[in-house]
Amino acid sequence: MIRNPTREALVAYVLIAPFVAVYALIFIYPMAQLFYLSFTDAPLIGSGDFVGVEHYGNLPSDRRFNTAIWNTAYFVALTVIPGTIVALVISLGVSRLSGRLQSLVLALFFLPYILPVSVVYRLWDWTLNFQFGIAMHVFDMIGIDRVPIFKVTGWFMPAVAFVTIWWTAGFSILLFLAGLRAIPKEIYEAASLDNAGRWRTFRKVTWPLLWPVTSLVLTIQLILQLKIFDQVYLFSDGGRPNDNLVMVYYIFQRAFERDQGGHAAAAAVVLFLIVIVVSVLNFQLMRLSGSRNR
Repeated sequence: MIRNPTREALVAYVLIAPFVAVYALIFIYPMAQLFYLSFTDAPLIGSGDFVGVEHYGNLPSDRRFNTAIWNTAYFVALTVIPGTIVALVISLGVSRLSGRLQSLVLALFFLPYILPVSVVYRLWDWTLNFQFGIAMHVFDMIGIDRVPIFKVTGWFMPAVAFVTIWWTAGFSILLFLAGLRAIPKEIYEAASLDNAGRWRTFRKVTWPLLWPVTSLVLTIQLILQLKIFDQVYLFSDGGRPNDNLVMVYYIFQRAFERDQGGHAAAAAVVLFLIVIVVSVLNFQLMRLSGSRNR
C-alpha cells in the first residue's frame, strides 16, 4: 500500500489539535499571564503599572517569604523520604499476604487517600485537639502533660507531616506493589537456590529492580509536598499561621488577603521554578543512582 506522508501528518495534526487548544487555553495562556502579572503592581483583579523585577528584588528581604521557603523545605524533608520509606515497608509486608486478606489490608491502607482534606483535618483534630482530643485523654491516663500540638510552632510541622504521610501513603503503596508484582518469581527462586537470606535478596534483587518505581514515587511526592497548602491552612486555624507559612500559603495571603496580585504572582513564579529545578535535579540523581545499582 502506498503511504502518503503529507496526509498522515495532516491527520495527526487534526487529531492532536483539540488537546493542544485545550492545553494552551488552560495552561499556556494562564502561565503567560502569571509571568506578565509578576512584572506589574496589579491587584488580584484588575490592571496595574509595569514595575519590572521589583517584586523579585523585594522577595529576599521579605521575612515572611523567607519563613515560607524554610518551612516548605522543612516539610519536604519531613515527608518525602520518610513517606517513601514507610510506603515501601508497608508494601513489602502487604505483598507477603494473599487472597482476600491482602485486598482487605490494602484497602485499609488506601482508604485515607480517597478522603478529602477537610475530613482528614476533622479526624486528626478530634484525635489531637488540646481540649477534647482522644490522644490527650490517653496522655492524661498515663500521666503525660497535654501538648497543644497544632498551636506550638515546634510541633506543628512534624505533626502535619505525620498526618500527610498517613493520608497520602496509600497511592505510593499501590505503586510499590505494582513494581513488586512485576518482578519475575524465577529471580527469587534462583536467589533461594543460592541460599540468599531475606536481607540479601532485598538488597541484591528487590531493591535494584524496584528502583524505577522508587524514583517515580520520590518525584511525585517531591512535587506534591513542595505545593503543600491545604493541611497547613486548616491546621493553622486558631494557631500562629504566620509562623507556619509555606510557599502556597504565602501566595494565598498576598493574593487574597492583601490584594497584591503582582507580588503573589512573583512568588508563584519562584515556586514554579523551584519545582522544575528540584524535579529535574531529583530525576538526574535518581537516574545516576539507578545506573549504579545495576
